[in-house]
Amino acid sequence: MNTILTYMKRNYKVLLVIVGLSIALLSFIPKEKTDPEKDKLLLELLAFVIEKGHYNPAKIDDTFSKGVYKDYIAALDPSKRFFLESDLEEFSKFETSLDDQILNKELTFFELTYTRLMKRMEESKTYYKDALEKPIDYSKNEELNTDYEKMPFAKNAKELKERWRLQVKLSALSNLVDKQKLEEDYAKDINKTTEEKLAEYKKSLGTKYNVSLEKKFLDDLEKKKNEAPKTYQDLEKDARESTLKSLNDYFNFIKELNRNDWFSVYINSIATRFDPHTSYFAPEEKERFDVGISGKLEGIGARLQKKNDFTEISELISGGPAWRGKELEAGDVILKVAQGAGEPIDVVGMRLDDVVKKIKGPKGTEVRLTTKKTDGTIKVITIIRDEVEIEETYVKSSIIEKNGLKYGVINLPKFYIDFEDKNSRDAGKDVALEVERLKKEGIQGIIMDVRDNGGGSLKTVVDIAGLFIDKGPIVQIKSAEGKKEVLYDRDEKIEWDGPLVVMINGFSASASEILAAAIQDYKRGIIIGSKQSYGKGTVQNVIDLNQFVRGSDMGDLGALKTTTQKFYRINGGSTQLEGVKSDIVMPDRYEYLKMGERDVDNAMPWDKIDAAEYNVWNQQTNFETAIENSKIRMIENKQFNLIDENAKWLDERNKQNVYSLQINKFKTEQKNLLEISKKYKSIADYKNSFQFTSLPYEEELIKTDVSLKEKREDWHENLSKDIYIEEAIHILDDLQNKDIVKKDEPSKLKKDKLVKS
Repeated sequence: MNTILTYMKRNYKVLLVIVGLSIALLSFIPKEKTDPEKDKLLLELLAFVIEKGHYNPAKIDDTFSKGVYKDYIAALDPSKRFFLESDLEEFSKFETSLDDQILNKELTFFELTYTRLMKRMEESKTYYKDALEKPIDYSKNEELNTDYEKMPFAKNAKELKERWRLQVKLSALSNLVDKQKLEEDYAKDINKTTEEKLAEYKKSLGTKYNVSLEKKFLDDLEKKKNEAPKTYQDLEKDARESTLKSLNDYFNFIKELNRNDWFSVYINSIATRFDPHTSYFAPEEKERFDVGISGKLEGIGARLQKKNDFTEISELISGGPAWRGKELEAGDVILKVAQGAGEPIDVVGMRLDDVVKKIKGPKGTEVRLTTKKTDGTIKVITIIRDEVEIEETYVKSSIIEKNGLKYGVINLPKFYIDFEDKNSRDAGKDVALEVERLKKEGIQGIIMDVRDNGGGSLKTVVDIAGLFIDKGPIVQIKSAEGKKEVLYDRDEKIEWDGPLVVMINGFSASASEILAAAIQDYKRGIIIGSKQSYGKGTVQNVIDLNQFVRGSDMGDLGALKTTTQKFYRINGGSTQLEGVKSDIVMPDRYEYLKMGERDVDNAMPWDKIDAAEYNVWNQQTNFETAIENSKIRMIENKQFNLIDENAKWLDERNKQNVYSLQINKFKTEQKNLLEISKKYKSIADYKNSFQFTSLPYEEELIKTDVSLKEKREDWHENLSKDIYIEEAIHILDDLQNKDIVKKDEPSKLKKDKLVKS
């Protein structure tokens, strides 16, 4: 989840940390840049900053040590495929002494586990390669239990090798069955023409279809025509090769991680024991966090991915310099990178993060990429770096019509802001602009969609909530000393005073919960969605660790995100653990899965403080009737009932961890699962009756921006399949000032159902 940041430059507690720590660390600035010394400094910084700056720092004692030990070992080897029981016996000697090692800046435990992990990983390569070297016998009656949490570590290398064999066998078996199915499907379609097959392919892709995918499909089809039908032996070999490639790719990724990366895992195992949202950012992670919170970066505007030793362009960001230049394309492989007129540096085999560092750079500077194009030709492409906006981060809106009335849906993926540039885009300004644009189109209601929104800037939440009320408190903040601060919307202007629905789900966290809570407490709008939101009611500050050791030759130390405050609703209750409970609870496929703050063992507790003074909104006279109507619709809606049934089935499936490795039994299991899943296929195939359109200003942009056109078509298609959006529109319709009480008066039978539910 993204952190929620205070808009204050710095609270006084952090100032005390800076002063105290700067003095304390003068005696501990290594003269040489060596990793162990840097690691010791990071341990000291971590312990001191958290102790002085955390809202409620845990005592670093034996209990704390046990928690760090458990989390760290689980992070290193979650599926228990590397360490042996003897390793754990050796490691366990440190289980209650890590607190002392942290305070004394000792690295003994880390060095031991890191060295052992590298050794075990190297050994594991031979295990999976041996298992895939020869044809696998799928007639044996074997099975694999994948409940790794309850599984003990392997007693010895022989047992570990057997564990790898079974795991690899399951992967290869799954691949084999998939390939057999494809072969069978091709045989069934042998009499269909190429045009018929292409038409079906286009239909299956929907808006994701493009010319390059069509070309690949036709090439594969032509290749298949010229191939003889594959035998079982051919398919079995193909399955093993596919599995081998996947595992090789995984270990190549692991190989890219260096000692610093693994030490970051250790540091974070310590940091997150204070609470789930206190964490260490290595330099690259801090940069990614800044991009996430601002929604922009300086570079060429391309997403990269690693394929074996090569770095490939996976996507061009719409509007970025690479996209504007029209020379670089998705699929191009980067061979060399040069800065301006400098000498090109070979990047084949280089870590992805290091390649990214060489390509990114300040606005206005030049980078030259030597690329291998998809047709095999080599081309040098010159790009002038620029500021790139990550369009997916930003707010977007759409218009829908029902019964002759227009409604607007505003999707907000993050509460973004650029703290360094006041003139830059931020979520508060952008939402206000979208509301203005929707009003010009004559809309009669607004849906604010913050589903899957993990948070962001607190300032933008206050600004956005203020668009819907005249003035008043939005959120309360409490520091460790008990000092309370209330953040207000002081602007009496109401940007939108009409019907309002806010959509949340179990992944709506932090800033999203503040917005939903404020709207709910004012009774300004109706909150709909999952039973409750994520439940993150804490505030974090991101502290640059480099400011404490200026002048040292240590390189970039990264940053520490630490919990410094808790926030509370204006009614006094915290959103911590409990989240925001929807006014209208909608069935959710993931309702029974453990994934909220309440499911984390060291989450901070729920509490409450005095309520702020505020006036409840009294201009929505049919509020309760609209809620009741919606609940009745859902009781009688077959699709919602199916979603609830599917959620329960997923919960049961999640508890089943044993897989048969005998091919006929495996196929039977998969066939049974397929039969059951067919029942729930209509959830994904569902289509509502609404048409979604972009606003006029965006329609103009779409005419010249193909990428934006594709993204909006994709979003609109998703909205047209969204039953939750459909119900939100019905609720907006019920909130109109009309006599809906008489028109939709629920029957006694319906009321009885509602009470029982």
